[in-house]
Amino acid sequence: MRKRGFTLVEIMIVVLIIGIILSIAVPQWIRARERSQARACVSNLRQIENAKEQHAMENNLPEGAPCAMADIWPIYIKLSTEPDCPSGGVYTVGAIGERPTCSIVAGLYPHVLP
Repeated sequence: MRKRGFTLVEIMIVVLIIGIILSIAVPQWIRARERSQARACVSNLRQIENAKEQHAMENNLPEGAPCAMADIWPIYIKLSTEPDCPSGGVYTVGAIGERPTCSIVAGLYPHVLP
C-alpha cells in the first residue's frame, strides 16, 4: 500500500518556485522602499526650506543670516517631532537663502531638492 504525502522531488520543486519568486520580488521591494524614503526626505527638505523663508520674512533676516533647526522647529514646522531623514541621513539647515541638505546625496535615489 502506498503512503500518502509529498515526495522529495515535489517539495524541492515547490522550494525552487518560492525561491524564484523571492529573487524577483525582494529587489523590487527594496527599490520601492528606497524610493519612498528618498521622497519623504525631499518632502522634509521642502518643509525646512519653506520654514526658513517664513522665519526670514517674519524676522527681517538678510540673505546669508545663520539659521538653525531650533529657530524653525516647532514654530514654523508643524510636526510633533523634529524632521529626520527616514534613511538615517542628517539634515543641514544652512543659512538664509541656501537650500537645506541631507547627508545622503549619492545612490540611485539621492536626497536632494530638485
